[in-house]
Amino acid sequence: MTLTPYGWQDTKPTNAHSFILKPFLTLVEKYCVPSGRIIDLGCGNGAVTSAVKFGGYEVTGIDGSPDGIKLAKESFPNIPFHCASLDDVLEPAVGSEFDLAYSVEVIEHLYYPRNLFRRARELVKPGGYLILSTPYHGYWKNLGLAVLGAWDRHLTAHWDGGHIKFFSEASIRSLASEIGLEFVEFLGVGRAPWLWKSMLVVFKIQTA
Repeated sequence: MTLTPYGWQDTKPTNAHSFILKPFLTLVEKYCVPSGRIIDLGCGNGAVTSAVKFGGYEVTGIDGSPDGIKLAKESFPNIPFHCASLDDVLEPAVGSEFDLAYSVEVIEHLYYPRNLFRRARELVKPGGYLILSTPYHGYWKNLGLAVLGAWDRHLTAHWDGGHIKFFSEASIRSLASEIGLEFVEFLGVGRAPWLWKSMLVVFKIQTA
C-alpha cells in the first residue's frame, strides 16, 4: 500500500491533546502494568508516544505518514518508530505480546476502521487492553451542531486527510465487538457532558 504524507510540521502536541492527554495517561496507568510493553497505533509525530515513554513504559510507535515518522525518529531517538499502514499485518515489523495498545484520534481518519481493532487483537496478548480516542458524536451534540449550522465546519470537508468516519459510543463499541474485543470503560472528555469533544473507550483483548 502506498503511504502518503499527512502534513506534519513539528512534534508539538495538537489542540486535541490539551483535553485528551491527561485522562488518557491516567487510563494507561490503570490498564498497563508498570514498565509494560505498549504499541501506539497511529503515532503521528510521536508527541503522545513520547509522553507514554516518559511514564516508564516500553513503547513502540507506528504510523502510515512518512513525514510524521521522520519527525518522530529525529525528535525521540530512544523510541522505535515504524512507517507502516494499519491495513497491513504488523507483527513481523514490531513483534507481538504487547500489554496494551492505544490509538489517539486516529480511527476517524481511516477508510477501514475495523483494521485498527484487528491489529490490536493481533499485537496485544490475551487479557491486554486497547485504549481508543475519537471525536464524540451523540444525539445532543449532533442536534446542537445542526441548530448552530456548524455541520459543514465540523465535517472537515475541506481538510485533506481529515475526518471521514464519525462515531457514537454505540457505533464504536459495535465495531470493536465485531472483531472480538470486549468493552470495558467509556469516558467523555472536553466540554460539558453529552457535548463532549472526544471520547476515550477501553476494550479488552479476549482470551481465545
